[in-house]
Amino acid sequence: MYKIIAVAAFVTSAALALPVSALAGATPAPAAAHAYIGYPNDGQVVAANKPFRVWFGLRYMGVAPKGVKYPNTGHHHLLIDTDLPPMDQEIPSDRNHLHFGAGETETTIQLPPGKHTLQLLMGDDMHMPHNPPVYSKKITVIAR
Repeated sequence: MYKIIAVAAFVTSAALALPVSALAGATPAPAAAHAYIGYPNDGQVVAANKPFRVWFGLRYMGVAPKGVKYPNTGHHHLLIDTDLPPMDQEIPSDRNHLHFGAGETETTIQLPPGKHTLQLLMGDDMHMPHNPPVYSKKITVIAR
């Protein structure tokens, strides 16, 4: 009977260890961390096809460039006219997912005429979303 208990204890402890190792790659973020777009404001009209400034806000977390692994830090990604990407994959880099891996906290963009959405998503040193993910509310801007 002792052998059965020992085997059961080993199997149970191995099963409990499995989820921990599956989560080992996720970079933790402070629970209260919050990203926001400081400018432009939601619903604001901007000049179409002309550069305008977008500045990024972040609370309870710091900014660090890509490749710098430091607790409670990450770098911004600006999502334009798209939804949040999968949180278990590297953030794409394309015209809808702009990376600010040097630690920038603002940029200048221009948009064609129409209604557009902007949203921020923080990424860790390897462009992966944090756990829990840190992202802003999606705002709408109108380019005229």
